[in-house]
Amino acid sequence: MITPAPPKSTTKVLLAGLIGNVMEWYDFAVYGYFATVIGREFFPSSDPAASLIGAFGAFAAGFLVRPLGGMVFGRIGDLAGRQRALQLSVMVMAVPTVMMGLLPTHSQIGVAAPIAVVLLRIVQGLSVGGEYTSSVIFLSENAPARQRGFYAIWGLWGSVLGMLLGSGFGDLLAHTLTPNQLGSWGWRLPFLLGALVATTGVVIRQGIGAEIIEPLVRSPIRATFGRYRLQVLRVMALNIASSVGYYAVFVYAVSYAEQVDHLSAATSLSLNTGVLAVLLMLYPISAWLSDRIGRKPMLISGASCLCFGALPLFDLMHSSDPQRVLWGELGLTLAVALLAGGKNPANVELMPAEVRCTGLAVAFNLAEGYFGGTTPLIATWLIAQSGNPVLPGVWVAFSGLCTLITVCAFTHETAFRPLSTGTT
Repeated sequence: MITPAPPKSTTKVLLAGLIGNVMEWYDFAVYGYFATVIGREFFPSSDPAASLIGAFGAFAAGFLVRPLGGMVFGRIGDLAGRQRALQLSVMVMAVPTVMMGLLPTHSQIGVAAPIAVVLLRIVQGLSVGGEYTSSVIFLSENAPARQRGFYAIWGLWGSVLGMLLGSGFGDLLAHTLTPNQLGSWGWRLPFLLGALVATTGVVIRQGIGAEIIEPLVRSPIRATFGRYRLQVLRVMALNIASSVGYYAVFVYAVSYAEQVDHLSAATSLSLNTGVLAVLLMLYPISAWLSDRIGRKPMLISGASCLCFGALPLFDLMHSSDPQRVLWGELGLTLAVALLAGGKNPANVELMPAEVRCTGLAVAFNLAEGYFGGTTPLIATWLIAQSGNPVLPGVWVAFSGLCTLITVCAFTHETAFRPLSTGTT
């Protein structure tokens, strides 16, 4: 059972919940946006596609270890408290970001450079494994009745804000520096700026106090993979579509516009900054709707958009006309927003209280790591192997189908029930 600390202000609760996600997604966004440069500097090859695959491979490595990090921080959250997990995650998270901005390139230290990049991504993946899940649980458990969706969305809102900051800063650099300056040293600046975001997160989270924890199970990890494994698998499947859709439009699409559509880096980043700003506006609206009409309608509509619309939307994105690319990205953005409104609170509501932090961390990070985080790599590989620039849409449509089947066949409505706090 969890006995909360003395009541906190709404502002303090929301800031504590979102700040770590700002840091996490700022870093991943900056890496994704500068993947072309990182590939050239750390994974050099005569084939630009091979360099990009190397960069996205390192990117994916951080996601592959996220379930392990999720178990570590989830266990901390279930046994020592949500606030403790939040405080530790944001402290550890900053190190790989700043180190990336200081790392020597392949031309300076040879093969040690790509190895170092992979190791930094792995540390980053471990440290953020419990960030989203701890924050959304903290927000949901501190939310008033019938407002869990609206409160919980601010964890994701923080992630989009982080991506917007990364995209906006990259956009500014692309318009301010010459291509040579950007490629030689300018790309390092956003990583170094991450230290400021991390410091802010540490200060905010140290001021949120601590709750009293009475663990409901002795071993949350054993219970997660034992008694509650089916619940974990269901929540994982619910997150597949949103994870793949998110990375397709907000990380991979920047490189897609540059490498496949041959748009300039400045144009690609400007488009991405614009759709991120739209997503920031759509998230609270989607969350507000889910508190009123339920989680299932939001999940069904969003998953259907991806399942049946991904291929036409990628066909729009495959264009030298930035306006057509924008419409394609906006279509994917709408689907991601609809999914978020439903899955964000449903993640907490569907996970038994005994293993809420550990179980959700495992479920979410399996979906995020093995489906979402590998999306840029899979999409790049699909095009390289087939020569078909629309083929990544098949992967996105498949993710929508996985979530759609799970929602319709295996998920009950949770929006209008009290949040469980004891043995279920």
